[in-house]
Amino acid sequence: MLANRTVLRALRTSRSNATYATVSRLLSTLAVLEHRGGKVSAGSLPSISAAVAIGGPVTAFVAGADSAAVAAEAAKLEGVSKVLHVPNGAYDKGMPENFAPLLAENIKAGGFTHVVCAHSAFGKNIMPRVSALLDVQQISDITAVKDQNTFVRPIYAGNAIATVKSSQATNVITVRGTAFAPAAEGSNAAPVEQSTVDPNAPQLCEWVEENLAKSERPDLATASKVVSGGRGLKDKENFDKYMPPLADALGAAIGASRAAVDAGFADNSLQVGQTGKVVAPQLYMAVGISGAIQHLAGMKDSKVIAAINKDADAPIFQVADVGLVADLFTAVPELTTKLEAEKK
Repeated sequence: MLANRTVLRALRTSRSNATYATVSRLLSTLAVLEHRGGKVSAGSLPSISAAVAIGGPVTAFVAGADSAAVAAEAAKLEGVSKVLHVPNGAYDKGMPENFAPLLAENIKAGGFTHVVCAHSAFGKNIMPRVSALLDVQQISDITAVKDQNTFVRPIYAGNAIATVKSSQATNVITVRGTAFAPAAEGSNAAPVEQSTVDPNAPQLCEWVEENLAKSERPDLATASKVVSGGRGLKDKENFDKYMPPLADALGAAIGASRAAVDAGFADNSLQVGQTGKVVAPQLYMAVGISGAIQHLAGMKDSKVIAAINKDADAPIFQVADVGLVADLFTAVPELTTKLEAEKK
């Protein structure tokens, strides 16, 4: 009887220790980086900063035929402790059908407690599949890190802010790029390691082609100044007539409201808002934009917001730091002329 009690006590102790080992798993974060042309995409750099804020060592992850060169660049970023790369051309385009299984298997192999990625088209395509493969709930579009298990994210098109506390063993997170400073290049390089974990999942879709919009103006997602046009411009001809000269006079990127994009005034790559790009430039100028909540969700974190609209009751004036109630067809050319004169 005494022997049985001793065995039972030992089993209880063993179970308790096993539970403790699971709960106290060491904190570690895998930051999934996008890349193009052998360079880390600028949109991925804030995710490194978010990973650093979570705490613990940060491992960067890249995959593709040129992943070794990208990994060498990523190794120089501040906060990165190690870089994993998978040199397989099958992952060049970031197709979710095979990239998600690759990422999930590397997460399991590394025992990571957190996985972060930019809340970009790439991140929104890959990370939900990874969450499903790991059987966890994704935490999307975070804007702040309270602690390793608590995160802040906007909901209801940014009209409310939720603080989310997670008890999951692995947290799969996408990061709002405008909420965190981009990781800068440091003086030391982290070790680079080639991952041997590659499930070579079947590619169910075929990459046909891509047509990239090329412009000499700053990139909309990262520009320090943005001028956006809305439905008040009335048609594409007016959009093309008034917006590019104003943008060039300011040295700004061009954006557009969803209403302007849906009406065919501008390409949808220029859309700013809940279903477009989220920007937070030093200066955001809204021209002929009423200020629907879907648009405000994409630009209200801008440092200075200026608005031109002939309707004094337009919602955009409620968030604008500087507002001009005027006919844009008169105000914009006058403003453009004065800005160009100051440059001379």
